[in-house]
Amino acid sequence: MFATPLRRFFGLVTFYLVLQMSSVTAIPYGVRALEARATQAAPHFVAYADKYQSGVTGPPAVSAIKGFNVFLLSFWLVEGAWDKAYEWTTLSATDRASIKSQYAAAGIKLMVFAFGSTDVPTTSNYNPTTLANSLSSWVIQYGLDGVDIDYEDFNAMDGGSAEAWLITFTTALRKQLPVGQYIVTHAPVAPWFTPSSYPGGGYLKVHSAVGNLIDWYNIQFYNQGASEYTTCSGLITASSSTWPQTALLQIAANGVPMEKLVIGKPATTGDANNGYIAPSTLATCVQQAKNKGWTGGVMTWQYPDAGTAWITTVRSLSWPV
Repeated sequence: MFATPLRRFFGLVTFYLVLQMSSVTAIPYGVRALEARATQAAPHFVAYADKYQSGVTGPPAVSAIKGFNVFLLSFWLVEGAWDKAYEWTTLSATDRASIKSQYAAAGIKLMVFAFGSTDVPTTSNYNPTTLANSLSSWVIQYGLDGVDIDYEDFNAMDGGSAEAWLITFTTALRKQLPVGQYIVTHAPVAPWFTPSSYPGGGYLKVHSAVGNLIDWYNIQFYNQGASEYTTCSGLITASSSTWPQTALLQIAANGVPMEKLVIGKPATTGDANNGYIAPSTLATCVQQAKNKGWTGGVMTWQYPDAGTAWITTVRSLSWPV
């Protein structure tokens, strides 16, 4: 994904406050109903949101995202909440509870996503346990259903240090956000699942160590080359030799459960450098994968470029809205 922070000063202030809370046990805000969370069953239809919208503070109305069942607010960074995540903090506890109630009634999980292309936490030598405790405290404090780890520290992955950091981070995160009560997902780029390119083992290593703690993977099948993952065969069946064994079914064949593999695609050509597939064609790809026993779902970067019309088309041949 791409991070476009809007409120650096307020993010710094929020980060300071979260750090002050990290040494104590955080208590969920609001009504008791917000305490009841459960892992969501596949398929997952996920929309990320980072775009500023004039006159809109916080998440959209549920009617604007019909067909999605997960909505992710940007960004929790190492300096705190920015953009849509920051907007969430500016709402009153009553308003947040009301929105969460509406989302729950519509079957939509509301989460935050962390890091993005702005943060390189491993390369920057952030302690994974300390950072995980700060993030989990923030999630609990603001009553969200969970967190997506949009880790994009490419130098760390290329150098072989990312895997151990992610394993420690995920383990620490789950101590505060237990399985079955909160959702924890990761959003790796598809090439990180290749079994041969990364000295530390890539995401296959992460999955083997803590895959039981990760609910699913919102895989970025984009920004990996002009012709990568742009056809149904290249996306679903067999990837190119540039990123071997990283098409959807190849990742599954290498040991990641199919229900945990969510296909990620940009909403428009302007939402990524490359990797775009038109919604009607993507619907065909999704149908082909489902016919092979896959049930993971689809994610998009980003709302509002992808709304109800986009996801309705993408689901039309597999899980019609």
